[in-house]
Amino acid sequence: MAECDMENTSKQEDWMASGILRKYPIYRDTLIKTCEGWIAAKRKDDEAEGLWRIKDKLYDLTEFIPHHPGGAFWLKWTKGTDITEAFESHYISKKPEYMLTKFYVRDAEKPRNYKLTLHDNGFYRVLKTRVRDKLKSVDYSPAKRTDFIHLGLLLSTFILAFACSYTGYIIFELFAGLSLCWLTIATHNYMHRKDNWQMYTFNLSLMNFCNWRVLHAMSHHVYPNSLTDLEMSLFEPYLCWWPNSRLHTKWHRMFGVAIQPIVYTFIFPYQILMRITVSLLRKNILFWHDIIGLTLPLFMLLVGQVSTLTVIRQWVVIVGLASFIFGVIGLNAGHHDPKIFHDGDAHREDRDWGLYQLDTIIDRSDIKGSQFLVLTHFGDHFLHHLFPTLDHGILPQLYPVLYETLEEFQAQLRGCNHLQHIIGQNKQLLRTESNPVPPGGVHKNKRG
Repeated sequence: MAECDMENTSKQEDWMASGILRKYPIYRDTLIKTCEGWIAAKRKDDEAEGLWRIKDKLYDLTEFIPHHPGGAFWLKWTKGTDITEAFESHYISKKPEYMLTKFYVRDAEKPRNYKLTLHDNGFYRVLKTRVRDKLKSVDYSPAKRTDFIHLGLLLSTFILAFACSYTGYIIFELFAGLSLCWLTIATHNYMHRKDNWQMYTFNLSLMNFCNWRVLHAMSHHVYPNSLTDLEMSLFEPYLCWWPNSRLHTKWHRMFGVAIQPIVYTFIFPYQILMRITVSLLRKNILFWHDIIGLTLPLFMLLVGQVSTLTVIRQWVVIVGLASFIFGVIGLNAGHHDPKIFHDGDAHREDRDWGLYQLDTIIDRSDIKGSQFLVLTHFGDHFLHHLFPTLDHGILPQLYPVLYETLEEFQAQLRGCNHLQHIIGQNKQLLRTESNPVPPGGVHKNKRG
């Protein structure tokens, strides 16, 4: 029986091989996928021996956890895993790299589970050096406008919720749903940074910022469109973007395209319902700040002039509409198109992490130049993936050094409008054949 299981696993790995992973992810075989389960499986896959792995070295950051400038959360959750790419992209300054030396334990005995590279003369580290220098002279005032926009959306969400519960007019429900969606997306700007009050507003959507930090910041941002991208896996079996007919048949994919509106509507409520269910049946995975998700309906009940049942219905409409718009924007924001790399497609010879991000993203070209639209529609997506701790407001100032580096490495940032993204995303859902040509063709950079 054991030999049979090993043979089946080997066959499964053959037709679901990853372009960036050496091993098939353990978590993908679990029926109910949670952030806690993903982290636990990653610890087994990464084999970091209960420490923190960065490239080929192991570090013990236990004593540093309470002193971590970004908050204890990041180090607590990543203990026992490989944090190479996350460390590189979340720290632009050289100081953290120098600090690591005093936490060094030993060199790792086994090769990394990830095939991605971060060489000093590679695309990402060259760009990061230039961005580090550029940040000395950028104008940081747009970051204040970002804070103002976020606060405005928070206030407008409650004002519109008050208006609909006080008057009973459906029009206010619709605007409140739109405002809640934009607020949720705008709060994404603060997720990758040190702990802040803005991140708690994310919970008004019924999702939780701690889970979002795992499935979005630790998984999707670092390994987009790969088999270890938890954000993609959570939509299975309904939506599947990996181009593999054995994973999802053509008919299954057509069904997924048809039910997208339903899936979008349940993005927000599914998160809390799933975690409540797991907490009741297995172990608690709820956070104290999940209660924030109930502040909006409680506020509506306190100020409302309509019946309790009407207020509940209004809140359900607001959350459902916000979730639907979030899906329309978020799942068509830049990662899914037949021209975008997904695990299973041919990959470029240069495994540089920054070029991998480039291959998995097509930017929204129709919202560049508008800070509000960029903040509320996942704009400047490529730069945000490369430097997630930077405020969206200052990212446009980095384009000159980005284009300079892209030209040097003979690469190109792609862009299209939202309608093109929606069309491309649906085509990707239906795609079953892998792209045989690597992104950018044969890639050779000038630095050799």
